[in-house]
Amino acid sequence: MASPATSIPDPSKLTQGEAVVELKEIRKTYYKPDGTVMVEALKGVDLTIRAGEYVAIMGSSGSGKSTLLNLLGCLDQPTAGEYLLRGRNVEAMDDDELSAFRGRTIGFVFQAFNLIPQLTIEDNVAVPLFYQHVDKKKRLERAVGALERVGLGDRVGHRPSELSGGQQQRVAIARALVTEPVVLMADEPTGNLDSKTGEAILKMIEELHEAGLTIIMVTHDDAIAERCERIVRLADGLVDTDTQLRQRRGDPD
Repeated sequence: MASPATSIPDPSKLTQGEAVVELKEIRKTYYKPDGTVMVEALKGVDLTIRAGEYVAIMGSSGSGKSTLLNLLGCLDQPTAGEYLLRGRNVEAMDDDELSAFRGRTIGFVFQAFNLIPQLTIEDNVAVPLFYQHVDKKKRLERAVGALERVGLGDRVGHRPSELSGGQQQRVAIARALVTEPVVLMADEPTGNLDSKTGEAILKMIEELHEAGLTIIMVTHDDAIAERCERIVRLADGLVDTDTQLRQRRGDPD
């Protein structure tokens, strides 16, 4: 069976060096019911992530890293500042337009898998395509293809409870890939896995990156972060350090 790296979506949809993510003075403030400030989660973040990068986002509890990932994934909107996703201003889109654009651009992998237990794994993987109004036959064909890419073609017809934790995370990755996104966002993707299974998931993510996918991953683990090309550390709602560990994929020697 082909490895995921040999069969991910064509990365030619992106121009080498294109800014996939541009954050300009991004702020996120949460308010109490009486309108007073409860917490300033992000206090003016500037960040650019380019096509083909593999970036770790780190920070202690309360640093703003989860809030940042939610904003990057268009699961929430900033209080102030500008977020450009592939050059388009996220805030300028209405809900339907944003949902469609996010679905074509971003694949999301969660720590807790977030699979629907009543559905088979292929139906779980097909869920994003339902919201893109892909017909049922094509949804299932693409879902099975995505499962084959992550090595689970022989588990079609099973439900999540019949799979191991590592297999469930592979299903979650297949679901993220089925829409052929240009960037994969992962929130502690090995956090609920043992070390051996986690290593297999990390290798899969690395293969996807080597084949051209842009990866943004939140992690608290220094060893995992050091496998990336770049580490962005947050502290008190701001970028504290932004460290390039190695040459970005595709850059000239």
